[in-house]
Amino acid sequence: MTKPFAGLFIAGTDTDVGKTVVTAGIAAALRERGYDLGVWKPVQSGALTHEQKSDAFRLRVWSGVEDLCDEIAPLAFSAPLTPWLAAQAEGRTLTLDDVIAGGRSLMAKHDWLLVEGAGGLAVPLTQTDLMVDLAFRLQLPLLLVARAGLGTINHTLLSLWYARSRGLEVAGVILNEAAPATATDESVATNAAMIERYGNVSVWGVLPYMGGAFTRQQLVESMRAHVDVSPVESVLKKQSIKGEIQK
Repeated sequence: MTKPFAGLFIAGTDTDVGKTVVTAGIAAALRERGYDLGVWKPVQSGALTHEQKSDAFRLRVWSGVEDLCDEIAPLAFSAPLTPWLAAQAEGRTLTLDDVIAGGRSLMAKHDWLLVEGAGGLAVPLTQTDLMVDLAFRLQLPLLLVARAGLGTINHTLLSLWYARSRGLEVAGVILNEAAPATATDESVATNAAMIERYGNVSVWGVLPYMGGAFTRQQLVESMRAHVDVSPVESVLKKQSIKGEIQK
């Protein structure tokens, strides 16, 4: 019997909101606590896995996993396009089953996976499926990563509404300073509270801008200082209990 997927699906409100930093940071922090946690990027576009700018490369370095980049991102395409179009540019046709099959080996090696989506939930993944369809098929709780600054309330609330309308369980939100904060952006101080109030969701923290080169340990320390990862632990433990009951 195939081992079911367990872990957390990490999506963004948009591209370049910092999903990779957040995914790797959570993985690194929890792996230091003894969790057998892997990272999986089902489809990567804009870089091949061996390139240092690729999400797979950065996930591996920052999270501390020993899995190869080709295992972390088994489907990688060089064109900086939505996954469906990037695959088409190389003469490939993606199906949802193909995408899911790419993560089976990682799930067999780890107790849980942090699954990093590409862009937002409405990004075209195949000819008929969006990223939200992959999240639904995997049946994993959703962590939404959003920008910390002005405009994020609207983007986050829309993403929350869409996720729930498609049957996803939203576990929480993390705000990330994807770019250096400006002194004039007064919204950063209140955005988390507004999202919690109007989105009926918990914001687990606001990760400061991690500019330039930084080490895995620096990322872990920033996560510990600014993000509450205990809800992730609760999600993982809940899945473990459910798995034991099903046995």
